[in-house]
Amino acid sequence: MKQPLRVAITGPAGQIGYALLFRIASGQMFGPDQPVILQLLEVPVEKAMSALKGVCMELDDCAFPLLVDMVQTSDPNVGFKDANWSLLVGAKPRGPGMERADLLKDNGKIFIEQGQVIDRVAAHDARVAVVGNPANTNAMIAASQFKRLTPDRITAMVRLDENRAKTQLAKKAGVPLTSVSDVFIFGNHSPTMFSAFHLAKINGKPLPEKIGHAEWLRGEFQETVGKRGGAIIAARGASSAASAANALVDHVRDLMTPGKVHSVAVKSNGEYGFDPNVWAGMPVKTTTPGSFEVIKGLPMDDFAKGKIAATNKELVEERNTVKDMLR
Repeated sequence: MKQPLRVAITGPAGQIGYALLFRIASGQMFGPDQPVILQLLEVPVEKAMSALKGVCMELDDCAFPLLVDMVQTSDPNVGFKDANWSLLVGAKPRGPGMERADLLKDNGKIFIEQGQVIDRVAAHDARVAVVGNPANTNAMIAASQFKRLTPDRITAMVRLDENRAKTQLAKKAGVPLTSVSDVFIFGNHSPTMFSAFHLAKINGKPLPEKIGHAEWLRGEFQETVGKRGGAIIAARGASSAASAANALVDHVRDLMTPGKVHSVAVKSNGEYGFDPNVWAGMPVKTTTPGSFEVIKGLPMDDFAKGKIAATNKELVEERNTVKDMLR
């Protein structure tokens, strides 16, 4: 049997966590022969810890062969101890009347502490994936606290945007999802994200040849993908938890699978005109398990450059809002 992977998860008793844990324990994230130890970190509130206890009871009752052990804790030093992967799902949601700047600063405090603790106690090969919004900037905040770990160890999730875009394109073209490829997300996980339709393919051919409706691709398509989360909240009265959990499974699984090409928010280092110090969605190719390289030099027309400039502007503004919190 392989050595178990230690997987730390924040907010495990929340909606995304509940949709996520059973899929990790069943082998869908790390593979059907990879044992895991789940290190479940909740807030030190009785209701949350009680809910976590119930979730763990359910995990026990599933009798997953790959689930070696579970740790239930509200102490980050325990939750992140020796973790090979830390999945930062939990974050403070934006409440009624709350300004975005206030949300950034409140979550900034959380991710500063988590970044410090992960850097101090996680495994030597530690990898971190951020889901809690605003995910790109939260990843940047956590990475700013690293002394031992390097910035490439932490990514933020734009895979949900990629999955949403792929489905919308398949429906518009009237083809199976498997026919659609090279759907890449650039920028922030927000309504400013850019789904680069001009790079996408259907059955190996340029997508614009199949979907010639440029106005739809530049307008309604971008808006549908960028604002899908809000549309789901309006429809079901709750956030898109199951699809977010599914996207995180995709995100991590593909980062563990050499050769996979997919959209990930990473430290931009100036690629595609992004500010060098923001975490921006870009296409990457997984090189070795947990490591990747940005796919560089893809062609961008004026429309694409304009969309990237707009989402970069938002990322820079978010960074400026929390600049006093960064090391």
